[in-house]
This record gives sequence, structure tokens and C-alpha cells, in this order.
Amino acid sequence: MENIMRRIAIVGAGQSGLQLGLGLLDTGYDVTMITNRTADEIRQGKVMSSQCMFHTALQTERDLGLNFWEEQCPAVEGIGLALVNPENGGKAFEWSARLERYAQSVDQRVKMPYWMEEFERRGGRLVIQDVGIEELEKLANDYELVLLAAGKGEVVKQFERDDVRSVFDKPQRALALTYVKNMKPISPYSRVTFNIIPEVGEYFSFPALTINGPCDIMVFEGIPNGPMDCWQDVKTPEQHMQCSLDLLKKFVPWEYERCANVELTDAGGYLAGRFPPTVRKPVLTLPSGKKIFGMADALVVNDPITGQGSNNAAKCSKIYFDAILANDNQSFSEQWMVQTFERY
Repeated sequence: MENIMRRIAIVGAGQSGLQLGLGLLDTGYDVTMITNRTADEIRQGKVMSSQCMFHTALQTERDLGLNFWEEQCPAVEGIGLALVNPENGGKAFEWSARLERYAQSVDQRVKMPYWMEEFERRGGRLVIQDVGIEELEKLANDYELVLLAAGKGEVVKQFERDDVRSVFDKPQRALALTYVKNMKPISPYSRVTFNIIPEVGEYFSFPALTINGPCDIMVFEGIPNGPMDCWQDVKTPEQHMQCSLDLLKKFVPWEYERCANVELTDAGGYLAGRFPPTVRKPVLTLPSGKKIFGMADALVVNDPITGQGSNNAAKCSKIYFDAILANDNQSFSEQWMVQTFERY
């Protein structure tokens, strides 16, 4: 009995699912990954996140030999913060400080397709299909443990909302991302430049690596119905770029000055949307009574202001990985699932 390969299925090929799947393959597990987009569809699609990851999260990738872009990706060496004075539009104050260890942001259109291919190279099975309750039933029948690591989709909504931990039921920010080339760098060290604009929202940017090389990512977080909540009518990449620049010019002119020559990285280098920060309960009970275990974005969708999605996903995958290894040859009970999630 000792050395029968344990079979695990993971639904969703994002930061947490792939990182966990790759780690488990290396430790001798039989892993199947089910996702609804091919590597090429992701590569050729729109950006999905701003994914700035800090040292502890990056280290979880290094530990599994997944930091393939460490050399090419620009380092984020510090954090800067400016508070805008609403009376005159200038800076009420600003500071910046170096990070002890650098942060990095690798466009998920670069990272996820490569990780998917790496997953197959390391012996994993990758299946491209949509997953609903029926498919989950089949997976739960065939595998010892089924994890749901997809942040979006109908299945995620089947997990019960944790009303105690979910403080909000409405989106707290209107979000937009703009990936650009040719932004003027900040000296003497690169940093996240964070600007708080009272009653309007937040704007920050930082260096990153995208599909065609180094870039900067602009992140807009507008208070709903405020002046930065203006993306509904933006339909084209050009309009999105223009809207980004207009906001900078109006609210953070010192950031606008860095953008004299910017252009979008590519036609997919922008995104806008909103979601309510939510915490869900970790175990989904199927009609058959079988249990599905959620992870990362499927369970905890963060307030965007903290910008911790991919950091949390990496750390969640590490916690789940350690818990699965520690649970050798015992069944993955509901109690084990709840305890593991509580650790996260």
C-alpha cells in the first residue's frame, strides 16, 4: 500500500493550481490539471492581473524550481507612497524606502502557459475542458482529492459565502490595468509608486515583464461612482490608454510627466472590472456527498487595495502542498480540508 501513487486532480491552472500541481509531481504524486483555456489562448489573450510578488511568495516558486524569469524580469526594489492634497492637488507628503529583498511581476500570459507546458514535461496530465458539477462528480469518483483553484466561473459560486469573514457585499473599487512601454524610470531605485487620492481612489505603477519584454504596469483603483470609475464606455485599447493618461494628468501630474512617450505593450495589455472582496467556506459538498476542496482565489478574493492575489495564491499552494505531504496515506477528510484552509 505504501508506494501506490496518490491521485490528485486540480481544476484551474493559475498561480496556485499550477504551483501546487508542479510541486506534487516532483514528489511523486499522480496529478491531473483541468482548465478551460489552452496555453496558446492564454498567451494570445488579455492580461489577467498585475501580480506583483514579494520575496516570501517568490521564494515558494524558487523552492520548486519555477522561477524561470528571475534574470529577465525587472526588479522592484522599493515602495513609494504619496498622499495627494485634495485642496491644491499637490502632494501632502511622500516617502519611499527600499525593500530588503526585491519584488517581481511576471505577466501571467508569460508564466502560466510556460508552467502548463512544464507541468506536462514533468509528467502531469493537462485536460482542456469546462468543469461543472457533473464533471466534479466524475473527478471526485476517480481521484483521492479534487482541488478547485479557479478564481472565476459558475463552480466557484457553489462554494458557500462565509458571512462572518466577508465584510463587503459590493465591489469596493473600480479596477483597471494598463501595461505600457517607455515609462520614465524612477531613480535611484525602482519601486512601486503608490498614490492615494482622497475621495477618488488609488493609482500605482511598477516595472514588470510582459510577453514582449520589460514594461510598467499602471493600476487604477477608483472609488465606485467617483471620477476614476470611468471605464464602462472604454471599448478599445486606444481609448483605454487615453483614459489612463487623462486620469494621470488630472490627479497625479507628477506621474503623468513620466508618461510622455508611453504606449500599450500590446493589444491585450489592458483590463477593467470590479468584484466584491469575498471569503468562501473551503469545502463544497456535491449532490453525491463527495467533497471538493477550494484554494486561493476560489475562496479568498481580496480587496484589490492590498493587491495580494498572487502572493496569497503562492503561499496558499505552499501550505496545501505541505499539508498534503504531511497527510501521507491517510484520507483527505473534510476535517483535514478545514484545518488546512484555516492554516492559510
